[in-house]
Amino acid sequence: MDKKAATQAFAALSQETRLDVLRLLVQVGPEGLPAGDIGERLGVKQNTMSANLSVLQQSGLLRSEREGRSIRYFADYDGLQGLLSFLLEDCCGGRKELCEPLIQKIVCAC
Repeated sequence: MDKKAATQAFAALSQETRLDVLRLLVQVGPEGLPAGDIGERLGVKQNTMSANLSVLQQSGLLRSEREGRSIRYFADYDGLQGLLSFLLEDCCGGRKELCEPLIQKIVCAC
């Protein structure tokens, strides 16, 4: 991920509802959720949710699949990996022992 894409991802996550959406979709895993279910779970109106989902998708943090008349959204793990890699690219000046606790926390969070 380059700096411009990372900046776009951070901008998308700088709004509370969008951050909540991404965290929810990471929590539910590979099955994702229909847009309506996301809005219901977070207490967000449909038109507001639609705009927020669009911003997250454009930032590369979400992907979607059409299912009949509804759209199911998923966390885009490639996009998340790119963002984390961008952040940790030069972590601790090459001193792995300083980064190891952070990396283990990320790996073991599941």
